[in-house]
Amino acid sequence: MPIFTFDVNGKQRTVEVQEGTPLLWVLREHLGLTGSKFGCGQGQCGACTVHIDGEATRSCITPIETVQGKKIVTIEGLTEDLHQPLIQAWIDDEVPQCGYCQPGQIMTAAALLAHKPNPTETEIADAMSDMLCRCGTQSRIRRAIRHAVALGGGR
Repeated sequence: MPIFTFDVNGKQRTVEVQEGTPLLWVLREHLGLTGSKFGCGQGQCGACTVHIDGEATRSCITPIETVQGKKIVTIEGLTEDLHQPLIQAWIDDEVPQCGYCQPGQIMTAAALLAHKPNPTETEIADAMSDMLCRCGTQSRIRRAIRHAVALGGGR
């Protein structure tokens, strides 16, 4: 079985899994990082979003061999500092309802703010448009992103 090595949340990790194994399952089943959620399994809902080399990426459709040697940040790595502006805004604005999609929502918002520290309303809407939230908290999510900008931006 092939061996893959990559950085996860600042730590070098090595796993032995079949090629084609989705990154999401490696993170959850082999590394115990269960913050990224399985939603649709087709890369459409965004619940499984992680950062790969700084880009928001759907881990349920990312084969493990494509992350060899790359830097991955999961929600666990992003939320180590609960006082960073994005996380603080999420808490202040009471964004989550059921919470299932929130790791993916936060990871997507963090990538947006890393690339555009002061996004326009249109840029926020565009970045978050393909993130599914069945509870309807999209308006609170957008408000929290604007709040994070006011607090000093993303991570």
